[in-house]
Amino acid sequence: MIEQIFQMSSSQTHVIEAVIKDENLHYMHMVLLGGEALPTHVTNAVVYMAVIAGTLSIRLADGDFAVYERGTILKIPEGIEMDARNKQNNTLELTVVKAPPPQK
Repeated sequence: MIEQIFQMSSSQTHVIEAVIKDENLHYMHMVLLGGEALPTHVTNAVVYMAVIAGTLSIRLADGDFAVYERGTILKIPEGIEMDARNKQNNTLELTVVKAPPPQK
């Protein structure tokens, strides 16, 4: 077999999983239930964040929260403080890609 195969969970419960984490990219899958949030942190690489389901509320740097619906893909620069939340009652599902991956 030439190709590698990776699987994401299909859970509708809280999930933060590294699907691919190699020298080429980091590919994360996240499911946040209503009211849940990622820890506030500074991005350690360029981040591509895709909203698969639900509504993402995100604050970048010292800005205000912005709201993004299903189908939106964000590109966030390295070195930006990020506060990502699910402020809704429904389930938020995201994929997060760091390419190239963090060098640290």
